[in-house]
Amino acid sequence: MSDSLGILISDSARLLRRRFDCRARSLGVSRAQWQVLFALSRNEGVNQAGLAEALDVETITVGRMVDRLADAGLVERRADPADRRAWRLHLMPRAHPILEALREVAEAVMAETFDGLGFNEKQVLHDLLSKVRGNLQKPPQAPKGTETKSAIAVPVAGAL
Repeated sequence: MSDSLGILISDSARLLRRRFDCRARSLGVSRAQWQVLFALSRNEGVNQAGLAEALDVETITVGRMVDRLADAGLVERRADPADRRAWRLHLMPRAHPILEALREVAEAVMAETFDGLGFNEKQVLHDLLSKVRGNLQKPPQAPKGTETKSAIAVPVAGAL
């Protein structure tokens, strides 16, 4: 193998995003915007902190993205009934046709991505990547040989 699996996975993900971005731009949607729209479609009513966590970005970054989407009439903030200081994020009706078009783009890009792979090959790839993702979702373990031992009290000179 010329490329490590890590490089192969990283390059494939980068190229997939690039291909999708190119097509999504024709709909007038940036990567940041389509990521927010997809995340909200899966978890409508989430607050900004929850959305930031889902997107792996800072809350202030999500705030700016949501501002732009709200200005475009795609997302709205609604008061959280349980917390007067918080806002819940919801898709506006205008966002749904864009999401549907983005889903069609995703289907076309996936068809190109997996061209030449049979059903069984796609199933094996899916199963293997699901295992990899599951491993990465577990809390990290300390590298072997670096396990921490319980602290031992060491007297300090001059201390009583």
